[in-house]
Amino acid sequence: MNVLVLDGNQNQAVASVRSLARAGHTVFAGEAASWSKASWSRASSGAFRYPSPQGPIDAFVQAIAAFVRERPGTLVLPMTEATTLPLSAHRDFLISAGARLVLPDHSDLLRAFDKSETTRLAASLGVPVPKTVVVTSSEQARDAAQSMRYPVVLKPAASEELSPDGNLRTAGRPRYARDSAECAAAFRDIRSRSSAVLVQEFVEGEGTGYFALMHHRELRAEFAHRRIRDVHPTGSGSAVRVSIAVDPEIRRCSLAILSALRWHGVAMVEYREKAGSPAVFMEVNGRFWHSLPLACYAGVDFPALLVQMAEHGDVPPNHGYRSGTRCRWLLGDVRHLAEVWKGPPSGYPGTYPGRLHTLLQVLTPVPGTYHDLFQWRDPLPECADWLNFFKRLLGGRSAA
Repeated sequence: MNVLVLDGNQNQAVASVRSLARAGHTVFAGEAASWSKASWSRASSGAFRYPSPQGPIDAFVQAIAAFVRERPGTLVLPMTEATTLPLSAHRDFLISAGARLVLPDHSDLLRAFDKSETTRLAASLGVPVPKTVVVTSSEQARDAAQSMRYPVVLKPAASEELSPDGNLRTAGRPRYARDSAECAAAFRDIRSRSSAVLVQEFVEGEGTGYFALMHHRELRAEFAHRRIRDVHPTGSGSAVRVSIAVDPEIRRCSLAILSALRWHGVAMVEYREKAGSPAVFMEVNGRFWHSLPLACYAGVDFPALLVQMAEHGDVPPNHGYRSGTRCRWLLGDVRHLAEVWKGPPSGYPGTYPGRLHTLLQVLTPVPGTYHDLFQWRDPLPECADWLNFFKRLLGGRSAA
């Protein structure tokens, strides 16, 4: 099968290209640039440049349609919300052009990408959630600032959202507040990029996730890992992680949420967990996740399973994998060290790693560790990762 993997500068895109080529598929790596780390992989059959979905969405959708018209039956795999949203919204047009997609209904996808909606849903199912207030106006923000117990975290209701003019906008990272003044300032900053803002009580603990492939609400494959170091020490983007057995209670809660969302395809359900306390629901990521390479190394080949499901309609349940497999994103780990040395962000109330301890951890090799990008037989994606990082820095763009 022909497969077009989008968002080629994402680690999950590299893992997908390698996985699908190994399974015998012809894989093209797409990105809104002339090259990407996935297109530099020897597993890629070619690079495809498309207009950025952050620009006029019609241009992006038309480019994808033109690609699949030349290769009817191509499965299109988006790796981020930025490409998933427009593909889902224009799915009928793309399918008529010859594309295949593995997505839930568009209304269900929008629910999953809306943090306020999934928080309400989780709470209705009896899943522990942080106290949350959704605010859309300055008046509501003032009320929330007076009613919440500090510290709090403020986050956009969605990482990416379609603006009223039909274009896509990125909402940015969360902010933290220790008092009402900081809360008001954080709200103004996020509200300029998002139609709604979540004000949540801050939950201390480690980030943990449940990863699943669903076939119309039914589980087909699952995975779990423990984060060792995050790119952002506040708890975002794992740099080093190890596979672990699935926690039965997290599985129960996650499947209840995904079933209620009528989910079809891959998804991650994210929690914060503190020893001795129940895991607290954070959000649903209805797409492939950044740490996907670890799952593939540990024995759950999600990309190959998803393509098999698209090709044959379903796959047999696959619940086995190796615990104790460790994987590292080298650039992400170096960025973790840089973030630690910069110090915690304004208002951050949680425990922050120590500088010298982190330096020792990052510099100490751990035998048997796999790498998200570097492989001796396929080294160029690692080189492209660093090149792209420095290109973005020199261009004054965020490398987050």
